[in-house]
Amino acid sequence: MSPHEQPTAGHDGSGGAFGPLTRHPLNRRSFLTGVGGLAVVGGAAASAQAVTRPEVVAAPLGGRAGAAAAPDPLDLLKKMLSFDTQNFGQGGKTRQHAEWLKSVWDSAGVSAEIIPTPQPDNVHLIARIKGTTSAAPLLLLGHSDVVPVERDNWSTDPFAGTVKDGEIYGRGALDMKGANAASIGALLRHLSEGARFERDIIVLTDCDEEAGSYGSGWLAKNHWDKLDCGMVLTEGGWFLAQSDQTTPMLITVTRQDKVYFNLDLYAAGTATHSSKPMPDSAIVGLSRAVADLGDDLAPVHLTDVTREYFEALADATDDRRWAKAIHLMLKARSQPARERAAALVVKGSDYPYLHSALLRTTMAFVIEDAGYKENVIPSEAHVRVNCRGIPGGQKPRDFLADVRRKMTRRGIEVKLAAPAGVSEAEYLDQLDQRWAGEPADLDTPLYQAISQAAVQTYPSARFSPALFEAGTSLGPWREKGIPGYGVYPYVISNEQLIGMHGNDERIYVEALAKGTDFMHRVFGRFLA
Repeated sequence: MSPHEQPTAGHDGSGGAFGPLTRHPLNRRSFLTGVGGLAVVGGAAASAQAVTRPEVVAAPLGGRAGAAAAPDPLDLLKKMLSFDTQNFGQGGKTRQHAEWLKSVWDSAGVSAEIIPTPQPDNVHLIARIKGTTSAAPLLLLGHSDVVPVERDNWSTDPFAGTVKDGEIYGRGALDMKGANAASIGALLRHLSEGARFERDIIVLTDCDEEAGSYGSGWLAKNHWDKLDCGMVLTEGGWFLAQSDQTTPMLITVTRQDKVYFNLDLYAAGTATHSSKPMPDSAIVGLSRAVADLGDDLAPVHLTDVTREYFEALADATDDRRWAKAIHLMLKARSQPARERAAALVVKGSDYPYLHSALLRTTMAFVIEDAGYKENVIPSEAHVRVNCRGIPGGQKPRDFLADVRRKMTRRGIEVKLAAPAGVSEAEYLDQLDQRWAGEPADLDTPLYQAISQAAVQTYPSARFSPALFEAGTSLGPWREKGIPGYGVYPYVISNEQLIGMHGNDERIYVEALAKGTDFMHRVFGRFLA
């Protein structure tokens, strides 16, 4: 499909090569206020002592006379969203996006290379900003592919980058073209200011993160020399707000992902003519089993990583009643007491689904199929269950055993969805290894840079390392012992969080600008 490249109507002002832009007036001052360090309004650097303007103004970036202005991150994001890079399971068609982004890097004097995969129009892009020393490079890992859209359920064109009511809508606005725009925008700002970095910075824009055979694993196998580094930053940690859904509360960086695996549930029944229904219907039996599991919650497990996170959350929230519930959960000495307190924590959270996911192995019923003709009752029904376990919490093999025990009573067969050619026993061993994996070290220059940038950019919020409830493309680097971390560098509401992989995906325009300031500070720690 051809990308939608028309700018949003109703904007004026200069956006350089990326189309016209004027920011909406701000009504969320908490995103723009900062104490100490560098405060950036509309992309223009200003001292923190200067009075913050009540609206974002498009202004030149860069501190050198005659230096080319860096693009505004909102312009970058609007352009990124205009490319339809949906990934339906066989990789995204990312060539047009990559060719455009390569031209951006070329304009900034940065070497960039398109890496084709065996899949047509499915390409990676690698840019490398040369540093002044031989220190191990920092790699920025982003992906340009996005999950498919249900167009009829969107209020805007998902590939138009529409801005309304202070939010920018589009597939990938949150996951993760928004993060790419903030990070790349921050790097381009440094370059426009004439900055040099003390080590190479590699920017990989991946094409198969959401699905496909040619993602970071394929790239690492075939082009490791282009990816070898000392630290990696990718998607992950959430920037959460207080109950008003805008004031920064907790800034996190993830140092560990949950363990991803799938189960397949099968129900069997009598195949017969649809005019004579029988009580052993496979579809009915499976539906009842799914209803049972859907009401079930795996046990709460707290690890060192999640304990630190919830302790920071209790300290960060303005809701002291909720903080008390968190402390009760952390201090509980028995599993029943822990479960009761955890229920209060989830009930009182402004991000309940996130916090429930950080406490236990989760089940999501994602694909269901049965039958092939309307006058035939099928003999089998199937549902795919996506599961994510907590490293150091409940082992995937134990969770599988629990599900099998519950489903045996209903006559449901449960299979672990192992990769082709891998036995269940072998796959469980692989999952055990991931389950036992150590979180990324906190004693690294990148973690320190993220921590300091968080304090400078969001001085009223708490900062904490965290567990990512989802997964990333960090596998090839983690296998080699290279520390990897994750951030989505913008404050989001719970409603926006739900829009991830859903309908009307969007983020705050102000949060994107502030998140770019945050990333500018992160990379600023690596200046020569």
